[in-house]
Amino acid sequence: MKKDLRRYWRKNLSLMAVLLFIWALVSYGFGIIFVDQLNTIRIAGFPLGFWFAQQGSIYVFVILIFVYHFRMKKIDREFDVHE
Repeated sequence: MKKDLRRYWRKNLSLMAVLLFIWALVSYGFGIIFVDQLNTIRIAGFPLGFWFAQQGSIYVFVILIFVYHFRMKKIDREFDVHE
């Protein structure tokens, strides 16, 4: 039982680490660090770096919330800790 809980939390923390890395890459990396390189690409007339800084990071964040929700439902069922 205790070993299962450790595996459960390890999966949970791994999922959070991956999602936080994606969030940081998109919001900080694409919006600040790589903005000059991304601004050479245009979407609907706007530079891609500007788009990520203004809207793209928000869209990605909302998608990550849904990904976390559905993945955690699956992990909860796998370890029989669902409600």
